[in-house]
Amino acid sequence: GCYNGFRYTLWPTARLPARRFRSSIFKVVGMIRLVSYTSRWRWIALSLFSGLLGVGLGWSALGQFRLVTERPEDRAKRYDELAADVGHLEQQGLILKKAVQLVRPTVVHIEADKSETSGRVRRDVEEAGSGTIIELNSKFYVLTNRHVIRSAAVKSIRVKLSDGRVINPTAVWSDPGTDIAVMAIPGPELLPARLGDSDKVDIGDFVLAVGSPFGLSQSVTFGIISAKGRRELDLGEGVEYQDFLQTDAAINPGNSGGPLINLRGEVIGMNTAIASQSGGNEGIGFSIPINIVMVIARQLVERGAVARAYLGVKLDGSFNPTVASQLGLSRPTGARVVGIVANSPADRAKIQIDDVILEINGVPIDDDTHLVSVVALTEVGKELPLVILRDRKPLRLTVKVGNRGAFEPAKPPRE
Repeated sequence: GCYNGFRYTLWPTARLPARRFRSSIFKVVGMIRLVSYTSRWRWIALSLFSGLLGVGLGWSALGQFRLVTERPEDRAKRYDELAADVGHLEQQGLILKKAVQLVRPTVVHIEADKSETSGRVRRDVEEAGSGTIIELNSKFYVLTNRHVIRSAAVKSIRVKLSDGRVINPTAVWSDPGTDIAVMAIPGPELLPARLGDSDKVDIGDFVLAVGSPFGLSQSVTFGIISAKGRRELDLGEGVEYQDFLQTDAAINPGNSGGPLINLRGEVIGMNTAIASQSGGNEGIGFSIPINIVMVIARQLVERGAVARAYLGVKLDGSFNPTVASQLGLSRPTGARVVGIVANSPADRAKIQIDDVILEINGVPIDDDTHLVSVVALTEVGKELPLVILRDRKPLRLTVKVGNRGAFEPAKPPRE
């Protein structure tokens, strides 16, 4: 292949100047013939031209010879110049190294022995994933995905720390609706991660994913935030409430439950799922924002279960451009209210039928399912500012969300 490349690339290139060179010689000789009056002067002029041409070619060859036989001190100087230029780039790379050094001791590898039933056949399997150590109320816990430890007995779950120690959790809680799980682990000498603010994350921010892809613990990948607010993903796990960050940092099987961190070394998400036709990374991964994770985690630790926030509105699932135009909108955006539950937070906040909820807690609302997810992932009892459209004019209200359990019967837990 190299030979053919040389043959078909260099040789025609070498031949072309040769033909042009001969043609140029004949043209020059012809010009000399036109301006010369005697044969003697014609040959003198041709000799001078040939001599100058030879000097030029010789000087060019000498330059190439000098390049090949560059002095060692000159070559060393050029290496020093290159090192100085690269040093500026390496200074930027130190940021990544420092972030990784801070986070890696807080990331764990998780293995869980389970029994699964396929048809009438029951078999034992081992699930592997990742997790992050956090500290709540002076106690240590591991955040991970529910699907990593689902159906596994507490005693069959092994948590491998970055220093090689293997410990067992003392208690486990999980929430099927968000695929979040929390495990209590014994200290001491554990390093908790620092948590960031996922509400401040924006598209284009640099991020790192840390975990155990294919069982290779403490692996680190780099990328950016590709999108925010990804919902309605078919995860096959019954995850109802979704508001994912999307990233192109490589996430593979085994990364589930591990942290997504910013360049400050702060955890901003929990890696959960990928979009892939091959089963491996294709640059589309999804992470649960850490603010949502912690709302769920605190409730699981303190109450043992999750209380969903409740607004108390019935929404138009077929909000279309025609209705949107009648209400004063150029397109169907937000969530149109078609009913109010009596004595609910929405009723007390004076929300009315045909109001269109455009924004809640600073988050622009896309549609009815988006509003349901935002409310469900909010802490019970929190006061939220609303922007609604009423009579073709924007109006600001405040609502204090309640506990869904006080208005709707509790659903049986899923396994």
